[in-house]
Amino acid sequence: MTAASPWWTPDVHADRRPRLILRNAIAAALRDWFARRDFIEVETSALQASPGNEAHLSAFATEAIGADGSRCQLYLHTSPEFACKKLLAAGEKRIFSLGAVWRNRERGPLHHPEFTMLEWYRVAETYESLMRDCAELVALAAERAGAKRFSFRGREANPFAEPERLSVAEAFMRHAGIDLLATVAMDGSTDREALHAALVGAGLRTAPDDHWADLFSRVMVEKVEPMLGQGRATILYGYPISEAALARPSADDPRVAERFELYCCGVELANAFGELTDAAEQRRRFAAEMDEKERVYGERYPLDEDFLAALAIMPQASGAALGFDRLVMLATGALRIDDVIWTPVADS
Repeated sequence: MTAASPWWTPDVHADRRPRLILRNAIAAALRDWFARRDFIEVETSALQASPGNEAHLSAFATEAIGADGSRCQLYLHTSPEFACKKLLAAGEKRIFSLGAVWRNRERGPLHHPEFTMLEWYRVAETYESLMRDCAELVALAAERAGAKRFSFRGREANPFAEPERLSVAEAFMRHAGIDLLATVAMDGSTDREALHAALVGAGLRTAPDDHWADLFSRVMVEKVEPMLGQGRATILYGYPISEAALARPSADDPRVAERFELYCCGVELANAFGELTDAAEQRRRFAAEMDEKERVYGERYPLDEDFLAALAIMPQASGAALGFDRLVMLATGALRIDDVIWTPVADS
């Protein structure tokens, strides 16, 4: 088999260029959308004391060397989230960031080790406002690219249609026949054995060392996610509190969090929170995530103590992160994320 020509060869670049030009046009349209709503664009440092504290996110590590030869480990951020929330604590009200982030252990049609994330925050506004934002941004990208439909791997969606709003519990019942919240107690604790039995009943594979979170993820990946965002985008909301990440508990049901994800054509596009501002609870969650990371990968990342200190004075806010490259993929009909990145990272 003949190896594919590099992206920088003139003929390959000529094929890629129309989508790359549309990428720029979409980025300009998004910046204009935010500016017209009084958002300030911010640039956050890529080098951070902690790259994030989610168990299954892997970072790129580096080292800062001082003029005196002292050494300090730093990481390329996996998201601008910590820095953006420090800006909210400092007094900013509406901000957005459109820039590069880095994630290790990720390469494939929908994953690239360096990619562009759009992240935005609204102080004193609910996460429902972000649902409306997501719908408008998807439609805007389609309009700018001249796309009437989004498609990916045989799935199609109308980017101009109002997104479906579906709770995680409803999705588990609809697509897997599993009563998810029957395995979550009012205090947020989870029943591994009950969820395991439900997976066995649904004909899904399990392993003896699966934790509740492993079982939850398997249902999501194998049964739920492929069915989302067909015909129109789906906003999947109400994640179990054990999967809350940096989201606050729902006022309506303590078993779930104010977290939603946006899907289109089975592709996850965005993740959004009604932001948690309880620093002690966030520290507890981070510690649990790092314990899980150590169990699975044999490593853990430090906590950003400045972030936790800032969280204690951060106002109530809602925030979202959207994979810009994936949105461009869907808007331009690309099959791989590399096709919409100007200079892809070498795939060794």
